[in-house]
Amino acid sequence: MRPTGDMTTTTGGVIDRFTRAFQERDATLLEDIIAPGCVMESIQPAPGGTRYQGHDASFSSWKALIDDTTSHFEVEDAHTGEEWALIRWRYLWGPGPGHSARGVNVMRVIDGKIVEAAGYAKTAPVAAALEG
Repeated sequence: MRPTGDMTTTTGGVIDRFTRAFQERDATLLEDIIAPGCVMESIQPAPGGTRYQGHDASFSSWKALIDDTTSHFEVEDAHTGEEWALIRWRYLWGPGPGHSARGVNVMRVIDGKIVEAAGYAKTAPVAAALEG
């Protein structure tokens, strides 16, 4: 794990690093902000998604999305509170609005670590990086 120099423990700081990891395609930004017992639920397969438990499983799922150069996320808005955050996003996998989906992540941060994350989408795109 590389040192990030960003030792923030606030929910806003953690969510900023989380979104930067996707924008900069740098999964190492996630390594030290995922709790050992993190529970993450992805948007696919519909309708219930896939449940990932633990640091390694959550990290691997997010890393697959970051590493997929055929698609990317655009953050539309993010709101953070003491422990909870909402991130509205658009996932794009091709040209035009027919190749994108809008969604939201609901995340919980405790002591500077993501402990819960659930993704919800308006549509469920068929994308290899999202398959469980």
